[in-house]
Amino acid sequence: MTTATAPAHIGAKKNKGTKVRRGIGHYLAWAFLIIILAITILPFLWMLRTSLTPNSEITGSLNNLIPDNPTLDAYRRVLGLTSLDENLAQGGAGAQINFWIYMRNSAVVSTVVAVGQTLFSAMAAYAFSRLKWPGRNIVFTFFLSALMIPSIFTAIPNFVLIKELGLLNTYAGIVLPTLLMTPFAIFFLRQFFLGIPREIEEAALLDGASRIGTFFRVIIPMAKAPITTLFVLTFITQWNDYLWPLLVGQNEKVRVLTVALGIFRSQTPQGAPDWSALMAATLLAAVPIMILFAILGKRIVNSIGFSGLK
Repeated sequence: MTTATAPAHIGAKKNKGTKVRRGIGHYLAWAFLIIILAITILPFLWMLRTSLTPNSEITGSLNNLIPDNPTLDAYRRVLGLTSLDENLAQGGAGAQINFWIYMRNSAVVSTVVAVGQTLFSAMAAYAFSRLKWPGRNIVFTFFLSALMIPSIFTAIPNFVLIKELGLLNTYAGIVLPTLLMTPFAIFFLRQFFLGIPREIEEAALLDGASRIGTFFRVIIPMAKAPITTLFVLTFITQWNDYLWPLLVGQNEKVRVLTVALGIFRSQTPQGAPDWSALMAATLLAAVPIMILFAILGKRIVNSIGFSGLK
């Protein structure tokens, strides 16, 4: 009994057509990514261009992506390397900004909040995902409903509480409202913890490990990717936060960089903001975030799809 087979050239044509279609899709995908990348990078390029342009030339060369007379004077003004007279001579607003002090304050606040929130949220997520206790799912449902409450609604009660505790203009007053946890952080880690096989945890318990030991020696090492992702997201959120630090941290000793940039923009002794210095300071403020992504970017990508266990 013989089996009919299709001529070889027919299959060759189908394979060839498939390759053509894949090639078109490949190029379209790259074109789409390039467009998105250009839209994302263009604001940074414009900030860089403005920071390298003297204030006297900013409005006269808006159509040029490259400044006619590039200079680093704006960066020197931001970093405090110029005197007041030099500042005014360079077209600056005459306002001063203690950049390194404000960056230090932002780094301290963001690091403390990111470490504390990641640790305590991981503990809460472990309790909601791995431990069995009465009413666990009901409590988690009510807890998760807090995601629907805008943070602006809790700003006034938190401000009154911080004021009554005497913590205004202190690091503690800035970090306390978000130090312990957020509903999103617990939900994010809980979803990953649910995917860890219980057999691994049970084996550790049979070997004599306690619940705390199992959490720190088994669960945490297996969840490095999502924990790192949560740490980075929390750090960035706190680094960019403006309203709460403005309310409780107006003293220069604890003033964070975002608040300082807002005040710097509003200081216009010459009638206009120092736009080039403001753009230079904004770019310098983004450098720590870029470094953080460069170091931990691989772990973040690996955790996006909860790709499983190694």
